[in-house]
Amino acid sequence: MNLLLDLFFPKRCVGCRQFGSYFCKECITEIKQGDLICPACEKLSVGGQTHPICKKRFGLNGLWSLGLYEGSLRSAITQLKYKWVRALAEELTNITIEYWAIYQPFLLDKIKQDYGQGWVIVPVPLSVWRQNWRGFNQSSLIGQSLSKKLGLDYCEGLKRIRHTKPQVSLKGYQRKQNIKGAFTTQEGIDFKKYPKILLLDDVWTTGSTMRECGYELKKAGAKQVWAITLAR
Repeated sequence: MNLLLDLFFPKRCVGCRQFGSYFCKECITEIKQGDLICPACEKLSVGGQTHPICKKRFGLNGLWSLGLYEGSLRSAITQLKYKWVRALAEELTNITIEYWAIYQPFLLDKIKQDYGQGWVIVPVPLSVWRQNWRGFNQSSLIGQSLSKKLGLDYCEGLKRIRHTKPQVSLKGYQRKQNIKGAFTTQEGIDFKKYPKILLLDDVWTTGSTMRECGYELKKAGAKQVWAITLAR
């Protein structure tokens, strides 16, 4: 099946458009990793940790992103979300894992210290309408792939309970108001069993969506919630 797909729909690099793969080595190296920031104030932070002065009871504990939302990384995310190239989820996961293996971010050290115990990957959910239209949730695809490669549990721990306008069309304050009260945790999930969460989404823009999701997870009993995105 894969051979037939490659024959009729050959892979092309999302950056330079050369045939052969979705991401050539040159375009992978061109992904720009910006300075890590505190998810609360969005100022520089060591390891992406929330500054002590910014910490809140139900706030995020940190933020890590693979790269800046530009160039080949932006093209890959766009094709995954709007052109339904599902295979890019696996490609982007592999790039993330390779980056972690080389640079050993602070967050990976924390997971290693716990031998992965108590950590679970939770994707930011789409609305039922948007997921039916697209046919999948890109964050779920990446989360499932990442959980297998890291040996961590995976859980659809959140659900949307209110349809919202697309965040991309709104400004900062409007995004916060638009997303407020749009999520809740799934019934029957004991977050005391999974006290440490990697909250996964594709892009961090203003952070409104992930802060709201983190708030709900913390209210449900999670002790740590780290935001993980492909781009910022």
